[in-house]
Amino acid sequence: MSDTRWTRRRFLKAVGIGAAALSVPGTELFAAGKDKPNILFIFADDQCFETLRSLGCDEIQTPNLDRLVNGGVTFTHAYNQGAWHGAVCVASRTMLNTGRFLWIARDLEPKLKQETAAGRFWSQYMKQAGYETYMSGKWHVKGIKPEDIFDHVRDVRPGMPNQTKEGYNRPIEGQPDPWKPWDTKYGGYWKGGKHWSEVLGDHAEDFLENASKSEKPFFMYMAFNAPHDPRQSPKQYVDKYPLENVRVPANFLPEYPYKDSIGCSAKLRDEKLAPFPRTKYAVKVNRQEYYAIITHMDAQVGRILDALEKTGKADNTYIFFSADHGLAVGHHGLIGKQNMYDHSVRVPLMVNGPGVPKNKKITTPVYLQDIMPSTLELAGVDKPRQVQFKSLMPLVGGKVKSSYDAIYGGYIDLQRMVSADSYKMIYYPKIDKTLLYNLKDDPLEMKNIADDPSNARIIRKLRRRLKKLQKQVGDKLDLDNTSKS
Repeated sequence: MSDTRWTRRRFLKAVGIGAAALSVPGTELFAAGKDKPNILFIFADDQCFETLRSLGCDEIQTPNLDRLVNGGVTFTHAYNQGAWHGAVCVASRTMLNTGRFLWIARDLEPKLKQETAAGRFWSQYMKQAGYETYMSGKWHVKGIKPEDIFDHVRDVRPGMPNQTKEGYNRPIEGQPDPWKPWDTKYGGYWKGGKHWSEVLGDHAEDFLENASKSEKPFFMYMAFNAPHDPRQSPKQYVDKYPLENVRVPANFLPEYPYKDSIGCSAKLRDEKLAPFPRTKYAVKVNRQEYYAIITHMDAQVGRILDALEKTGKADNTYIFFSADHGLAVGHHGLIGKQNMYDHSVRVPLMVNGPGVPKNKKITTPVYLQDIMPSTLELAGVDKPRQVQFKSLMPLVGGKVKSSYDAIYGGYIDLQRMVSADSYKMIYYPKIDKTLLYNLKDDPLEMKNIADDPSNARIIRKLRRRLKKLQKQVGDKLDLDNTSKS
């Protein structure tokens, strides 16, 4: 079979559905000889899984992300494996673009130029498969220039827009707040004169117009910095969220009791954004601004989806949307993402495209980095031997019920996590502290049941699973001989 042609047989194999699917109303499959499908990847930064209205958050307005939920498959339990330093996005994006699990990706980081020289980055595989490749927005993969591995690149952004001292330790109730999300004098997303999310929307429209004139399939990597702080957006978006309508999370705490031992103390940049101890007022303001920048980003996503429709190629395009990790924004007394709770390790993940069921939710756990091998499979690329993440397409098509029997999480040498069979165990090596949550009964992870003797067997089982996962992800931390204080 030619590497540059897409066939009905390959599509059926990719999504794992048989001939019976041809009779399913609304299921559109490629005719024999049809060109390879286009791939549009849209990536957010710091967006928690819970911040979509269509997935149950009645506080937020996300009409265009809801279009993706209603128009395709949503993986409700998509995870990031963690990070080797506070910039969690670096680890997430390195895993995404190389296909390697967490600590293997960390060890690979000094050798990334060798990887690109060998053509082993995501975009390079797509180019090798005959795709015209486009990139704009946040990159944050150490030492690699997108211009070297994409055909078309515009406005590569850094890890985050610049913060200012006025953006930290705020707001304090009863005191004037000098920082406003719409105030352009602080730069940040406004640097250059136009909000970065809007610039990304502009580039996506231009890219899609260009692609509409080409006979080659396209792969687009559109990466927002939003909703990462500084959480700036035009005033009309902030006004959509009157403070009295913003709720404090049910698992709010004034202070996380183990913050100093897990790397989330007041010294951590993300945690400096709000005052210590946390106040409900400060959390509400931060969440107000978080919702506003997400809704503003959502409007740009809408522009991208509309531009895709105008190309006439939407029926031959797969859309993947996700984020590199979540964010606490007041959950558990935390503000950042450097923790193992679902609000910080779990992200939205939607897939739209030909033959993909509409408005379907898949609850089996996956990793967001599974998007990379999914697109390779759709492009007709045999999965490279070193790629460890798994294609989502067999799950989308119902060919398999699960990809992973347990989910791993790790942060530096200070936190480890395993989630399986509706339980999550978090372990803090520095203080030899184990937490256990029954996610079915306690999805907000509010009740630690690790000290209940009746759960000792569950903890032993999860600890064995964690050690097994450590080998898979290249984690050399010895859980039996950690430093205890």
